[in-house]
Amino acid sequence: MKTISAATASRKFSSLLREVALGERVTILCRGKPVATMLPVAAEDLQRKEARRALLDRLSHQPASGARSWTRNELYEE
Repeated sequence: MKTISAATASRKFSSLLREVALGERVTILCRGKPVATMLPVAAEDLQRKEARRALLDRLSHQPASGARSWTRNELYEE
């Protein structure tokens, strides 16, 4: 993963987009702290799908907890 300053990202935005389109992940720093990550859309979709699958898998093996004594009407104020 590549790391650059916000000022550099601003100056070289077009070339940065080309690199990201080719698969590069770029973290943008502001005053030395990470504030954003640029990554190809396909990589983000793949990460989201994997995270969703892992969550659903974990939830399907986890027993329900807590009492469910409320009604739907109690959840919504009118």
